[in-house]
Amino acid sequence: MFLGDIITPELRPVLWEAVIQTFQLVGFTLVIGGVIGLGLGGLLYATRPGNLLENAVVYHVLNVAVNIVRPIPFIIFITAMAPLTKEVMGTRIGTEAAIFPMTVMAVFVIGRVVEQNLIAVDPGVVEAARAMGTSRTRTLLTVVIPEGLPPLILGYAFVFVAIVDMSAMAGYVGGGGLGDFAQQYGYQQFNWKLTVVVIAMLIVLVQLGQLLGNWLAKRALHR
Repeated sequence: MFLGDIITPELRPVLWEAVIQTFQLVGFTLVIGGVIGLGLGGLLYATRPGNLLENAVVYHVLNVAVNIVRPIPFIIFITAMAPLTKEVMGTRIGTEAAIFPMTVMAVFVIGRVVEQNLIAVDPGVVEAARAMGTSRTRTLLTVVIPEGLPPLILGYAFVFVAIVDMSAMAGYVGGGGLGDFAQQYGYQQFNWKLTVVVIAMLIVLVQLGQLLGNWLAKRALHR
């Protein structure tokens, strides 16, 4: 089985465009969702009972919001978000439109991952920083988050895999990417060989992301 026989010259530019769309979907979602999710997770951690910025109302509101959004299957979530996507992005179809619900979902998933990893930070380190007169916010930003960096990196690597999975499902609603390509030219045309090629490409992408995450976490652990 040769790739030249499976990916015909007519399909190559379409496949290349799908690859670019997948990188856009995953890249923008990971960066934007990663930054906002870090803030959400930090706030969840800090406002927990007994923590730096303890606030029961804020914590419970954010906690409930995360618990509501996070378990929703993404294919249902992206469909339910269509009206809001239309309002924000001006369209419900296309790569740019798919990035919006992907980012929203990623924020809530990453927020929980960040919170869970920050909880594991040694409370003694936090107490030592506070005893030295460090403000609560500064302690969170300069002590807690750096101390939790290695597991945070691994957590983001885990989320990266989930985002790749979301990008594949985005193809079902016109989001483009490799999922859309496999659906149109593989599944619908009963071309299982092409479907296998796309699956292999996604597996390689996931493995590269996981390897990078493991390497960065190892570097952070021995910094």
